[in-house]
Amino acid sequence: MTTTTLHPTMTATEPSTTDATRASWMRRWLQAEGAATFAIGLAAFLWLGLPWYAFAVLLLVPDLSMLGYLRGPRVGAIAYNVAHDLATGVVVVGVGVASGIVPVAAIGAVLIAHSGMDRLAGYGLKFPTAFGDTHLGHIGKGR
Repeated sequence: MTTTTLHPTMTATEPSTTDATRASWMRRWLQAEGAATFAIGLAAFLWLGLPWYAFAVLLLVPDLSMLGYLRGPRVGAIAYNVAHDLATGVVVVGVGVASGIVPVAAIGAVLIAHSGMDRLAGYGLKFPTAFGDTHLGHIGKGR
């Protein structure tokens, strides 16, 4: 327990936390956010009147952006991040809805859902150093 001075005459006792506890708490928070993002993407896709099985087929298509790594880690990270950034999906949905083009809005909904699915699984946006270096920590062997 740690004691914090609130005022010269008042103190509060707080439980001490370790970095591992904080990281675990934050990981659960980000996973919950990912689950909510996935649900929003799925709901948007279904709201467009498209069948759930089409969503299931298209859900992994954003991972084709990993092919950018064939051109090196910098190009790979840029391609991957464009396809996996939540903002990309939101912009594509907005363009699709504003223009009345359902397939474009559907692509955006899939990008949103895929981004949420990846965050739920603990995968983050990539740094240009290596595929395993993400904004959520290192992934892969030796994790």
